[in-house]
Amino acid sequence: MTPGSWDTASEHLLRDLAPQVLGAVIRRFRDFAAAEDAVQEALVAAATQWPQDGIPGNPRAWLMQVAFRRMTDHVRSEIARRRRESAVAVPCDEPAPASGEANETDPDDTLILLFMCCHTALTPSSAIALTLRAVGGLTTAEIASAFLVPEATMAQRISRAKQSIKASGVSFGLPAHPERTERVRAVLHVLYLIFNEGYTSSAGPQLHRPELSSEAIRLTRAVHALLPEDAEVAGLLALMLLTDARRGARSGPDGELIPLTKQDRSLWDSRKISEGVALVTAALSKGSIGAYQLQAAIAAVHDEAARVEETDWPQILALYDLLKRMSGSNPMVLLNHAIAVAMVDGPAAGLDLLNALDADGRLRGHHRLDAVRAHLLELAGDHPAALAQYHTAAMRTTSLPERNYLLTQAARLRERAP
Repeated sequence: MTPGSWDTASEHLLRDLAPQVLGAVIRRFRDFAAAEDAVQEALVAAATQWPQDGIPGNPRAWLMQVAFRRMTDHVRSEIARRRRESAVAVPCDEPAPASGEANETDPDDTLILLFMCCHTALTPSSAIALTLRAVGGLTTAEIASAFLVPEATMAQRISRAKQSIKASGVSFGLPAHPERTERVRAVLHVLYLIFNEGYTSSAGPQLHRPELSSEAIRLTRAVHALLPEDAEVAGLLALMLLTDARRGARSGPDGELIPLTKQDRSLWDSRKISEGVALVTAALSKGSIGAYQLQAAIAAVHDEAARVEETDWPQILALYDLLKRMSGSNPMVLLNHAIAVAMVDGPAAGLDLLNALDADGRLRGHHRLDAVRAHLLELAGDHPAALAQYHTAAMRTTSLPERNYLLTQAARLRERAP
């Protein structure tokens, strides 16, 4: 890149390099919190200097050099403080690598960082924030904006997460079996949550936040590259691609929500669909079927239907039957299973299953349960009850596009009333 030019590709380069550089710094200094701060300072320096000076020939080594210098300053400051407190000082003779040197980054560093950020000591919200900051390369302000909280609040959340990692005493390295298998699932769960929040924002004026869903896909690609034989990693990547392929058709010119049945399928991303179908087909052939693979297979059935009328609902129902048995009593799986039952056996059968979910209680007060009930009541011809349920769902959602859509559905039924 020449001086004075800066584009999205350059920003992506920084985000790709961030976990690699952070891994090298942690490997050298063994201090997650301080290393993460040093790398963030290096990223800020790059974002400030590279647009004017141009990207260096070895950008990763440049970032490592800056981060190493920051860490050396930090350690020396700590030594001086400890000396003042009459504590035992630990000498620091770590040289910063020259900008032209080959870097020492281990290819597994990104995966190791994901394991650390998804440590069981952290809550899901803290793990998401730390993953986006340390592995995704997003700034605290960007993460705070995505989750609609003040930057200071997000900074505190990230700081607490880093302190929890430090207190846990986790070493910089892949966990041993069988902990590794368990922790891979935690990594995938965090990436899944990040993608879902980006694809359908839980609150606020936007239907989706592409920067979050795109970042989840990028990170899942990194995990897949490191664990190519893990069928569930491939399944999650396939699920993300097959779902994200519809993003361009999910909203209208004013940001309004367009449901799957009304979308212009010519706007779907055929390349993502092809890649997703290939991934899930290969994953399912390995014989060890997991929940992400089944969800991806369901998404593939939707994506491969040229028209909504051609959707193979019996196949979708069969897949949901498998998913329901595999995921136990996951309420969202049960809700989606009820929709599939309604599409195959009629709305009355689906409504019966929703009544069972009412008794379960875990979705009580959730707007999606009300919205699905409204849709099935409308299919059953009970428009007054459907109208009331659309209103209830609209009042319970914190997403403005979803609220507007649900109120529009209610208004449409009201106009039909005699």
